Amino acid sequence: MTSQAQARANPRVHYAWVVAAMTFLVLLVGAGVRATPGVLIVPWEKEFGWSAATIGVAIAVNIFLYGMIGPFAVAIIERFGLRASVCGALVILAIGTSATSLMQTPWQMLLLWGLVVGSGSGMVANVLGATVAGRWFGQRRGLVLGLLTASSATGQLVFLPLLASLAVNHGWRTVSLVVAAVTLALVPLVLLLLRDRPADLGLPRYGETALQPAPVYTENPAKRALRGLAMGLRSKDFWLLAGTFFICGASTNGLIGTHLIPACFDHGIPEVTAAGLLALMGICDLVGTTASGWLTDRFDSRKLLAWYYALRGLSLIFLPYSFDLSFYGLSLFAVFYGLDWIATVPPTVNLAGKAFGEGNAALMFGWIAAAHQIGAASAAWLAGVGRTATGTYLEAFVAAGILCLVAAMMALFVGRKTEAEEAMRPLPA
Repeated sequence: MTSQAQARANPRVHYAWVVAAMTFLVLLVGAGVRATPGVLIVPWEKEFGWSAATIGVAIAVNIFLYGMIGPFAVAIIERFGLRASVCGALVILAIGTSATSLMQTPWQMLLLWGLVVGSGSGMVANVLGATVAGRWFGQRRGLVLGLLTASSATGQLVFLPLLASLAVNHGWRTVSLVVAAVTLALVPLVLLLLRDRPADLGLPRYGETALQPAPVYTENPAKRALRGLAMGLRSKDFWLLAGTFFICGASTNGLIGTHLIPACFDHGIPEVTAAGLLALMGICDLVGTTASGWLTDRFDSRKLLAWYYALRGLSLIFLPYSFDLSFYGLSLFAVFYGLDWIATVPPTVNLAGKAFGEGNAALMFGWIAAAHQIGAASAAWLAGVGRTATGTYLEAFVAAGILCLVAAMMALFVGRKTEAEEAMRPLPA
């Protein structure tokens, strides 16, 4: 029976939930791929003698491309379809991670983990979740986006104990090959279950009754993405959202996601135990970000962002002192910080949609997410440089906490348009 026939035969379960579940799985595994270098820093230091700063360059390039590919990924999906684009990205990730097992020099690490894996991961990023939520859901969009966002962050964390155990017991090359195999195994599932739009199955979006005809995109994807950037650069809201998301990336993926395990190692906490803390954060994030999506459907997104950034800032300032409390203090940090890990995404996407139109929400969020990854890349590199120079992450943690408090204030000014912005015409979808 075809997927279209199944959808019509079982009207109680809208096919949108099948697409959301498949997207959840893709984002979960894609995030696990991006998190893998976090458990490989120490093995690479031991085997090759590379410094944290040298390794941080490749990770920074990976994170930077993960963000910069995002808006182009949205335009590529619009032009070539959801299923084909996701399958292509998974194949690229599998090639890049498997080839890493053969690397011997820093430039090979930069090429594979930086350029290849970074480009592939940019296609299966939060912009994919935003695209699916907008295409398939007329109702409960915030909740679905929260779930999909949580999968991206949770996958980055929950796989770490397993990957760390593999690295310790079987070597880091085994980690690369296992990650590649899991990624490649997703391709047949995507081909079988993922669909581009509800209209392909003769269905309306979830929560609606009218069919929405699929728009036809013939414009060059790069041109479409760059037109979105040009519009964003003229908007105060874009700069505020991009600025807060820059800080969001610096304080999550770039700092904690990349450097918490080495920081714990510096304080005598084993790598597998430290990875367990990140996994605990991932579990808490699944709860926190899903709840954030539910709250976004009901409350002012600006105030939600202000609360999220303020609480994150306080937790990061507390982190250096939690090491003195050993594992219990870190566990308290992991729970508190994990609930807020990436809860910022649903309200940010919601504000982007209000500022630039629903049809452009995913594209404009792609550029805002690019700022997130620039911040993450900066933190991944600078924190590594700081640790190499001083032997500690203290300054990096405290600086990130202060920046989060600044972001909390910035969020309150989003949506207060000037007369010039009120006169701007939205970008055609």
